[in-house]
Amino acid sequence: MMKKVLLVFFLLLSVVFAKKEDYSEMSTQELIEIIGYIKEQNKESFLKELNSRIPKMNEQEKLQYDRRINQEILEEKIEDEE
Repeated sequence: MMKKVLLVFFLLLSVVFAKKEDYSEMSTQELIEIIGYIKEQNKESFLKELNSRIPKMNEQEKLQYDRRINQEILEEKIEDEE
């Protein structure tokens, strides 16, 4: 659990300070973890890389991806209601 927290923290930190992120260097797991934390200027390249990985995801990655997408949708919905 602590490893995941640290991983997400460092990923977020790298995303915050990166001007133009090279998402091809990240693992699929890393891409899944940062869904929802991408700056607007990097969304196009992020989505391009993520979408290229979806067909190649194993069952565990697909499950994590689905959970993360659903979590992001729920968070956006809650924000819209406030």
